[in-house]
Amino acid sequence: MGTEIRTAAGYQSALELALEELRAFLGSRATAGEAARHHHSHGESTHPPALPDLVCFPQTTSEVSQIMQVSARHGLPVVPFGAGTSLEGHVNALRGGISLDMRQMNRVLRVSVEDMDATVEAGISRLQLAKALENTGLMFSVDPGADATIGGMASTRASGTMAVRYGTMRENVLGLTVVLADGRIIHTGTRARKSSAGYDLTRLFVGAEGTLGVMTELTVRLHPLPEAVGVAVSAFASVEGAVRTVIEAIQLGLSPARIEFMDEAQVDAVNRYSRLELAVKPTLLFEFHGISEASVEETARLAEQLAAEHGGLGFNWETTPAGRERLWKARHDVYYASRALLPGSETLTTDVCVPISRMAECIVATRADLDALSFPATIVGHVGDGNFHVLCMLAPEQAAEAASFAARLVERALAMGGTCTGEHGVGYGKKKYLKSEHGEALEVMRMLKLALDPENRMNPGKIVDVD
Repeated sequence: MGTEIRTAAGYQSALELALEELRAFLGSRATAGEAARHHHSHGESTHPPALPDLVCFPQTTSEVSQIMQVSARHGLPVVPFGAGTSLEGHVNALRGGISLDMRQMNRVLRVSVEDMDATVEAGISRLQLAKALENTGLMFSVDPGADATIGGMASTRASGTMAVRYGTMRENVLGLTVVLADGRIIHTGTRARKSSAGYDLTRLFVGAEGTLGVMTELTVRLHPLPEAVGVAVSAFASVEGAVRTVIEAIQLGLSPARIEFMDEAQVDAVNRYSRLELAVKPTLLFEFHGISEASVEETARLAEQLAAEHGGLGFNWETTPAGRERLWKARHDVYYASRALLPGSETLTTDVCVPISRMAECIVATRADLDALSFPATIVGHVGDGNFHVLCMLAPEQAAEAASFAARLVERALAMGGTCTGEHGVGYGKKKYLKSEHGEALEVMRMLKLALDPENRMNPGKIVDVD
């Protein structure tokens, strides 16, 4: 039913029947209210909103299964919705249907300090999980900046500032509970740290953006809180010097927890917004974790020497917890700092990822491209893994100019052996680039999609087209 053509009257009749069935077990947690539909029509991107027809707020995996069965009976698309912080249109209901808001499924089901893992419901947010882990001596390391839900982070294979040391969601999800398009509930992975048993279905669903099934529970890897933390800021005479410092730090095994890059435009924006006084130069933010203050100091001294050899203009330490928190808050606020450059503007936020050996070249070429355009833009990146973001502040008449730039950025990254997105995901905003990146492998993705979702009801229009 999901792919057949229906009249408007037939579709409306299906919606009415579906809402009646949904309210039988969800009550007021199933709604066709305009306010709820509007809220669930978009994330934080510039892509046009697309309204769902219904919004559901499940509280259990069983309820998600029942919703999927209703969806199957009436041929309604289903779009999973978390915190709504996505940037490529992942949650926009392109073909209407049901928006599945997971945020009432926000419990921590189990924490094992000995095994350093936890099982959580998909709707728990990153900060909610951090609070639940207080006094355990453990942390969940994936920090994309936004207070996204853990399920949403897994769906987009998110990473963030600490991925260079602790890995992305791909490395930090051990197992899943997933509801398939027909309502079946499956479990992937185990709590064991490795397995050779069968296909790795966990990695298939991580990054699938809700196009293959709905994650309802996740078992995630935890890490010990560091005994000692050191944070430093270093400005550089050139982008090349900053990136060369990063490459050599990684080659020497210094294992920084975070290495973040800001170009001059981004530093200037951060200074204004967060009231800092950083030198307006290409800048690196370092964070080192260790088992003692002495080990952190030794690692940092080596990094400082590398920076000096590559045009570093000083190595300024933040020694207090308050100072470190202020600095990283400024880093996480780069979106708002950039928007403040042109109040009231729309913001196109895009990302690419390249081998770190090509990163300086890619950033320099991108900055030159931006400087020739009519709108202000900033560059910030997780330079330790080759991923960087560009934020473009636009008036409405500049949208086409920005879209052309974004296409050139992707072409540049692909030509350097990179990818069209390092962490934002595909949604429908970057779907057009997948053929260039994956070639015939895109057809294999279509085959997987049709095998698990033959009626194309799971977040249709995202990642791959099947009709």
